[in-house]
Amino acid sequence: MPRIRIILSIPILTLACLAGKTGVRPDSTGKEMPLPAFPPARPTVDDECLPITSKILEENISALRAEDIVGWLSEGYGDDPAIYLATYQVTGNEIRAPRFEPVPLNLQDEQADGEAHRRIWEYFSNLIPLNHRVILTEFMVMTDGRDNILASVAQTRENPRRWSLEVDIQDSQNASLLTFTLIHEFAHLLTLGPAQVPPSEAVFHHPLDGEAYRSEVSACPNYFPGEGCAKSGSYINHFYRQWGVNIYDEWNVIHLEPEDERYYEKLDRFYRRHRDQFLTDYSVVHPAEDIAEAFTFFILETAPSGDAISEQKILFFYEFPELTNLRLTIRSNLCRLFSPLHEPAHP
Repeated sequence: MPRIRIILSIPILTLACLAGKTGVRPDSTGKEMPLPAFPPARPTVDDECLPITSKILEENISALRAEDIVGWLSEGYGDDPAIYLATYQVTGNEIRAPRFEPVPLNLQDEQADGEAHRRIWEYFSNLIPLNHRVILTEFMVMTDGRDNILASVAQTRENPRRWSLEVDIQDSQNASLLTFTLIHEFAHLLTLGPAQVPPSEAVFHHPLDGEAYRSEVSACPNYFPGEGCAKSGSYINHFYRQWGVNIYDEWNVIHLEPEDERYYEKLDRFYRRHRDQFLTDYSVVHPAEDIAEAFTFFILETAPSGDAISEQKILFFYEFPELTNLRLTIRSNLCRLFSPLHEPAHP
């Protein structure tokens, strides 16, 4: 089966390596909740809305902490090829000019369901403020079958400074899970985009050239997540310097393991050995996934009070005023999303 991993010290193949994607999160079981439409914007968030929103989401978040994604990958799930139904250009809040590829007969209805495509896009675009997703210029609707890969982001094929988002239409109906996943994917745009990690043209244009990759890494004084050399003040460089340096060598040896079975066994043992440092076992796949998972819990959960490293990773984001403001904005948007599903406390 294709190896789903990130290589840390040789040419990066990225998560779902053959497609050059990052942040590919598998679908997961959970309380099924239909995807609601956004109501008109509210000028403020009332005191009752946020607790209701948090309660709804936390019903499924606890399950995400416990799921065995490393085991899921080791069994070969996620290997089914994605079939792309529609590729849209993104302009601001709008998607337009869809491009369609030939698809099997059983997928033609979903390919033609433009309303469903737009509903998924509007869900994301109403959740994440426009000024934080200007690098997103492409939106893809795809499927690899139910309960496989839900969503991912990647640099576009044409421009390393532009990114695309893809979502599996068949796995998009559980609102809680989709919310968690889309925030996770947005975390990659936030932490790996060109403002934080200027892209390496050499790596982008020659992704399998080991010499070019090693040359770029050796010239980088900061953390090199794969897309390029992170800026000194970038979120991922601070995050890595704080928690990744001490276990990087051990982590890297695991990712150099050539045999799939031994790779996943080592990755699982690594997670169990350092469990207090990671919020989920998916976090151990790569530092880029570690920071994305931590950011997602930062948005969706209340600030932790413990002193475990995993909890400190959530508290890390509170050090940045712009991120605490972003957290409030996203949670406010979630209020508009989820509160219509419940009777208001006051008419």
